[in-house]
Amino acid sequence: MWRGIIEEFRDFLPVTENTPSITLGEGGTPLVRARNLERTIGFKGEIWLKCEGANPTGSFKDRGMVVAVAKAMEEGTELIICASTGNTAAAAAAYCAAADIKCVVFVPEGGIAKGKLAQMHQYGAKVIQVRANFDETLKLTQQIAENDPAVTIVNSTNPDRIEGQKTAAFEICEVLGEAPDYHFIPVGNAGNITAYWRGYKEYAGRCTCGRSDCSCCDTTICESCSCLTGLLPRMMGYQAAGAAPIVRGKPVKNPKTFASAIRIGNPASWQGALDARDESGGVIESVTDRQIRAAYKMIPALSGVYCEPASAASVAGLIKALRKGQVTNTEETVVVCTLTGNGLKDPDSAMEAMGEPIVVDADPEKVAKLLAE
Repeated sequence: MWRGIIEEFRDFLPVTENTPSITLGEGGTPLVRARNLERTIGFKGEIWLKCEGANPTGSFKDRGMVVAVAKAMEEGTELIICASTGNTAAAAAAYCAAADIKCVVFVPEGGIAKGKLAQMHQYGAKVIQVRANFDETLKLTQQIAENDPAVTIVNSTNPDRIEGQKTAAFEICEVLGEAPDYHFIPVGNAGNITAYWRGYKEYAGRCTCGRSDCSCCDTTICESCSCLTGLLPRMMGYQAAGAAPIVRGKPVKNPKTFASAIRIGNPASWQGALDARDESGGVIESVTDRQIRAAYKMIPALSGVYCEPASAASVAGLIKALRKGQVTNTEETVVVCTLTGNGLKDPDSAMEAMGEPIVVDADPEKVAKLLAE
């Protein structure tokens, strides 16, 4: 039986015997082979989709949030707050509800998908909409936390969030047997690419012999006991073209993209993303809204996995990288794309992508003609 992030990965997390073991069943999400997608885009190797929308609140944020909230409980916090484009707030609200801690979330006015906004309210958080973009909202939230020691902020600036999110990399390695050759991932506030890279490095550095003095970090074979250690993937991060501060090398004052979860102009984990890119030999590039929309429609139609728009940036990035020759296209190549959130998070985008529905009279002949088309 799956026990949740804290119990499953306790030895790899900053928890103690005094840390409450709360869980909503986060983690243990599916890794799905996308064979139809492979054929459609002309990829000879394997494409695997890490389906983080299967987490309890429908996004990867649950992994980090359970650790952040548990540590806040351990430290005796009285109030948890965050700024959010939607998923962080939904996760914070859910875990605070489970932990019986007061939660206040700050979101940009008019910039949140309805599915996420509904979650925050239903989990019982106090939702405050701010007349500002996400970056300004985050700054406000940080100022509040700095002025009150009884308040804990659970944005990705909270180190416990990154620790929890890294566990997705462990799961991928355990299913595949080792790390993939390439890992494609959306980049918004950049905490996730930072976390995955940390997770891959920790997994690669482990020693199966269990020796504490085993020197595995920089070699494929452990010098002390000849244990095999893991390899590291190239981290391939993608921002939306209208919200691509890392690609441009400077903050974007008014970020624009229909993929609201990555509509961020000044990522909190900017340096962590650069480190992941540079240390892994990967890239951080941008994809247009048009490319994201195309992938957004393609993923469920070819794989049966329904993701929110921002998630599709990973597959859009893969298609772009494949066309540019940035990915080795052989039968041995293994790629993982993180799908960060469930498609039901953003019903408006889904309805827009659907187009006009087919309507027919209750007439067998007319229906038969439609089926024959």
